[in-house]
This record gives sequence, C-alpha cells and structure tokens, in this order.
Amino acid sequence: MTRKVIIDCDPGIDDSLAIMMALSSPEIEVIGITVVAGNSPVEMGFENAKKILKFMNRLDVPIYKGESKPLKKDFVNALDTHGEDGLGESFLPKVEGYEQEMSATEFLEQILMKESVDMIAIGPLTNLATLIQRNEQAFNNISRLVSMGGTYKSHGNCSPVAEYNYWEDPEAASIVYKQMSKINKTIEMIGLDVTRKIVLTPTLLEYIKRLDSKTGEFIQKITKFYFDFHWEWEHIIGCVINDPLAIAYYLNPEICTGFTSFVQVETESISRGQTLVDAYSFYRKEANAKVLTQVNMKEFFYMFLERILKKERNELDLLEELL
Repeated sequence: MTRKVIIDCDPGIDDSLAIMMALSSPEIEVIGITVVAGNSPVEMGFENAKKILKFMNRLDVPIYKGESKPLKKDFVNALDTHGEDGLGESFLPKVEGYEQEMSATEFLEQILMKESVDMIAIGPLTNLATLIQRNEQAFNNISRLVSMGGTYKSHGNCSPVAEYNYWEDPEAASIVYKQMSKINKTIEMIGLDVTRKIVLTPTLLEYIKRLDSKTGEFIQKITKFYFDFHWEWEHIIGCVINDPLAIAYYLNPEICTGFTSFVQVETESISRGQTLVDAYSFYRKEANAKVLTQVNMKEFFYMFLERILKKERNELDLLEELL
C-alpha cells in the first residue's frame, strides 16, 4: 500500500538527493514538500526544490515556503557547505512560476486536520514547531515522524556537540521533542552516528554515471562543491549524504538499529542544539525518541541506486565490490 508522505526540508545538496530518492520510490506518495530556512535561505530552498522537481519531471508535487528564520536566534545558513546557490554552485536554470498561495504551516494544518500522514523532516524543525504553536492537534495527527538531526555519541558538525539542523533552531527542536513526550509518541532520530557512515565516493559516483549518464552527471554537478568541502574540512574522499538515509530508513526501518530513549534538546550556551540522550534513564521519563546508532551501509547504497537509477538489484552487480 502506498503511504502518503510530506517532506520538510532545506535544499541543500543532500536534501536534493533525498527528494530524488523519495520521488523514485513507488512505496510512497509525496503529497507535498515544505521548505524551511536552513542550509539555504527559504526562498533559495524553494527555488532549489523546483529545480529538483523539474529534473525529476515531477512539477506536479506542490512546494510550500515555510519559516524564513529560527524561532529566536539569528539565521545562519550553511552556504559555505552547499555553495553560493545552495546546490553546489551548479547554477541550474531558474524554474519560472509555480508559486503556492498558502504557507507551509497553513498547508500542514490543512492536510493534517483532514487525515493522518507521515512526515520526513530533513531540515531544522522550525516549520513543525510553528505548527505546534498554531494548532497542536494538527501536529498530533502526524502518524510517523522521521527526523534527520541530532547526534548521540558522534561529535557535532557545527559545534563540538551539535548537529546543524538542531543547532540552527534548537528552540524549535526542543518544542517538537517536548510535544512528542506530551502525546506519548517517538520521533525517529537519524543523527550523525549513522549518517556519517553514508559517504558518496568518487568511485560510486563514477559507477552511477556509467549506469545512467544523465542522472550521474546531474548528481556530479550538484555534489562537486560538497566533495571539495569534505576534503578541505574533514579529509574525506567523497561527501557525506545525510538526508537520503532518512528516506531509506523510512522505507526500510531495518536498515538502521538503535534504542528508544528520552531525549531533550539543549537551548543554552555552548551546548545549544545538543541532543541529550538519556540512554540510562536517569530522568525516569518515558521515551520520546528512537535514537539510531547503527546502519547497514551496503543496504543503503543498494536501495539508493535501485531507486534513483530505476535498476533491479541484480543489475548492480559491481556495487558490492565498490563498497
């Protein structure tokens, strides 16, 4: 049965790859994309989402602009990581038109007051926190919430302890986690402990190009800047593609393993954005999160290539040797 999904994102290079994967997966129907300020300013993210949909020939999917800044702190983009245009300085042609009349929050409220749908949030959680403040019941009707954000034992990527999406708007992330506690649900946290293991290498990219030159060259165009950034700052030959793992895990929860725990997001001082995971239940509070700690990296890449290249597994005969 096809599942209805809304993707909340901040495109962004890896967000774009995640959108491509989601739109290529027959198990899900993406009924909307909501954009939030994060990797790129919200207007840029909106334009980038349109560019991805055009490449995928899926301009039928509606996109809605959401919050343009965090709830309390100043907005700090990640264009140093994603390039001047937010898409690896690929400078793809602008997609004209396609404006939506309602905001992301209005769209979420309208849909969720009619039916329960799943959400995959791969950017800061500002849109979702705003929805909670506007209409708690609408948020409560999210049937499953997967979030790319946070970290348990892995170090942060924008502070010693914080992952970017939650660091960008820790107040919003805190509101969402508290609401999950309030309604006795668990957010599924795809953090840096698992996403750091998902590295698109030059060899894998070349393999993708050999199998599908159009898709491969498009991915190369939007990731070149990302490759250079990872080499300069982390001495990784390749680039970490965080967000597609959230899509893969949503499709197949067995691809990652972890544990349930109470989690709170810190909002003060040098620990802003840190996900404090109460793994040993010191607080004696009910779990509000499933914290993923291990990932089957090979299974991810099989799934990623099967989807974006529209290939059967037996057609990816060299992939095992390249991983």
